[in-house]
Amino acid sequence: MKKLIFGVSALLASSIMFSSCIGSFALFNKLLDWNQGLGNKVVNEVVYLAFNIIPVYGIAMFVDGVVLNTIEFWTGSNPMGSTVKTVEDENGTFRIASHDNGYTITKEGQEGQLDLTYNAEENAWYANDVKFMTFVDENHVQMYGSDAVIELSQAGLAAYRALANGNAIAFAE
Repeated sequence: MKKLIFGVSALLASSIMFSSCIGSFALFNKLLDWNQGLGNKVVNEVVYLAFNIIPVYGIAMFVDGVVLNTIEFWTGSNPMGSTVKTVEDENGTFRIASHDNGYTITKEGQEGQLDLTYNAEENAWYANDVKFMTFVDENHVQMYGSDAVIELSQAGLAAYRALANGNAIAFAE
């Protein structure tokens, strides 16, 4: 009886160490996203077939499953994935994930998200695919829907806040 109790106790205690972690498969997903962004469906299919024949997808899946997802399990972040931070303030808890070209912000308890994306060709920032700011030069930006050029300084920020509050009031009327 003591051996049974010891065995069950040891099994339960070790189950914490051997819990499953599927992981995000960030390397494989980045490779797949790259392929899907190449062009039309014919090009995507040719690359897909080539990457299966040469086993690029298989190697990426193996590296993800054995190496990167194990690192993600023990550290909480995948070296190939985005960096995720949780921020709490008086308005709630927000999850901010950084990507190669921007950020995704989600609020705990609410559906939807805000995707902030930087377009290097246009030197502009987009919020959910709507351009909201374009860099004029190193020290100035132009906000969407305004001809005003805002200086990147405390005074410029104050001027923009006044402009934005004025527009908010105009839209509310």
